[in-house]
Amino acid sequence: MTPARPTAVPAPLERPHFIGIGGAGMSGVAKILAQRGARVAGSDAKDSPTASALRTLGATVHVGHDAGHLAPDATCVVVSSAIREDNPELAEAARRGLPAVHRSEALAALMEGQRAIAVAGTHGKTTTTSMLAVALTGLGLAPAYAIGGDLDAPGSNAEAGSGDLFVAEADESDRSFHRYAPEVAIVLNVELDHHANYASMDEIYDSFETFVERVVPGGTLVINADQEGARKLTARLAGRSGLRVVTYGEAAEADVRVLAVRPRGLTSEVTVAHGPAAPGAAPRELTFTVSVPGRHYAHNAVAALAAGIAAGVPAEGLAPALAGYTGARRRLQLKGEAGGVRVIDSYAHHPTEMAADLEAIRGGTPDGRLLVVFQPHLYSRTRELGAEMGRALALADACVVLDIYPAREDPIPGVTSELITDAARAQGAEVHAGHGKEAVPGMVAGIARPGDVVLTMGAGDVTDLGPAILARLGG
Repeated sequence: MTPARPTAVPAPLERPHFIGIGGAGMSGVAKILAQRGARVAGSDAKDSPTASALRTLGATVHVGHDAGHLAPDATCVVVSSAIREDNPELAEAARRGLPAVHRSEALAALMEGQRAIAVAGTHGKTTTTSMLAVALTGLGLAPAYAIGGDLDAPGSNAEAGSGDLFVAEADESDRSFHRYAPEVAIVLNVELDHHANYASMDEIYDSFETFVERVVPGGTLVINADQEGARKLTARLAGRSGLRVVTYGEAAEADVRVLAVRPRGLTSEVTVAHGPAAPGAAPRELTFTVSVPGRHYAHNAVAALAAGIAAGVPAEGLAPALAGYTGARRRLQLKGEAGGVRVIDSYAHHPTEMAADLEAIRGGTPDGRLLVVFQPHLYSRTRELGAEMGRALALADACVVLDIYPAREDPIPGVTSELITDAARAQGAEVHAGHGKEAVPGMVAGIARPGDVVLTMGAGDVTDLGPAILARLGG
């Protein structure tokens, strides 16, 4: 692979104004644009380390939303699906006749001229994208990347790169992944989520089919051979011309087959068999380390391995490089230890993710109890999946369930955290209602004892509780 300097900043993104610039996806696009020479500006509801990291790159970041924040020479506003039509900066842009560019459109424009690897799926996108970005960087390939979460510090979710590969998280929630045209697409799993945008599994399958149809002619789809939704999608894609399909997983027919996942404390050792070196030869076996716990993270690493191979990266170099990934922020991130109790943070908010992270932590810490502080994310998701969330929480020894984090949604009558707590109690779980975050550190300190693990879990601001819990445990 010959390194290729990324193309120039595309118009009208030379002087963009990002509304909600501190968000994970928005800040990544803003960072790449700033690194490529654009004059980036934007605003966010509150200041943050991410905003500070952008300022160090020369970006202007305002706190709060006001029409006056839009610079006179702005060439466009960049928005996400979370920005409402009555936002004053968006209204001012419309008054001036400035184009409103969706975040995914901006990202697609930045990918042009490079070999894109797009990572899709209901769960695991951030981890798998991060694994690829870290491994390819460790191999000296200098990829560009855009991730939906920070690797190790605020602002580490994106890089302009100088090589020819661009690794990007592809978000299905609002169908924005339809805008990308990757050389390699990964589909980790297909489940019903994002209920405000999808009414049925048929709509989900149609959306993922559209994403796969965007793969460039002669490109590759890497897809899970084990997960039911992914298998059904593979069947629906049968016979597509110009598309190479590579399956991965534990299924006997998988092209990249997982032969073993051996837990090693909070890491795993993974053995896979992949394509034969010559026609008729036996598949080659490869063993490598995954530096985060849990079978699902091991499978994410195998998906990353298969995608890298499809992009021309030798497996023998890529596999050990994947061990360089030690976690992304909020993806089973160790926040600290106090009073003999470890506090770990998880972004999991869908029942499948929740169960997988709980099982991963349980497997890596067999001697202590597992205590969870869970914050439901979105009223619509809680309405549809609250009972399943409760059943997942029953895998813990005890849990505290907070009120629903609304994010972009308005309340739905009758939808509260009780949908989750009732379901968890029906499974025999020890459940405590946490109405008000300020009381939670004391509740946890009263439950935890040395040897336990506390997992703060959810996609909202529950992550803020980690330091406060550690302070109470240490006091």
